[in-house]
Amino acid sequence: MSPGVLRGQGPVVAVVAAGGAIGALGRYGAALLWPVAPGGFPWSTLAVNAVGCAVIGVFMTLLDEGWAVHHLIRPFFATGVLGGFTTLSAYALEIRQLAEHGAFATACGYLFATLFAALGGVGAAAALTRFVVTRRVA
Repeated sequence: MSPGVLRGQGPVVAVVAAGGAIGALGRYGAALLWPVAPGGFPWSTLAVNAVGCAVIGVFMTLLDEGWAVHHLIRPFFATGVLGGFTTLSAYALEIRQLAEHGAFATACGYLFATLFAALGGVGAAAALTRFVVTRRVA
């Protein structure tokens, strides 16, 4: 990659990094507030991922509906904060750990519960946001 490709992207990289740090701290805080026993169902990670997906549904719908924000807000919040807050890596690791400890049913339940909670959260939040926004305009 040539140096000219990333020219002018410093502010974007900086806001994504700052947002990612904030999001990761939020996720860490959630894990401290809601610890999971070894071999137990990872409720805190499931909740973090579901909430993060719901928030991205609200945020992206607001942007789609014409909500004007500074050009660095989207990479800061959507990519940085929410990207740092939600966690695919912990999700995958927890599924593996559950399976390694012989909790195959729990691992499969967690795999599908997170998938449905994340997709359902983003879809429901986007639909509700769109409904609220279009009602306010009408």
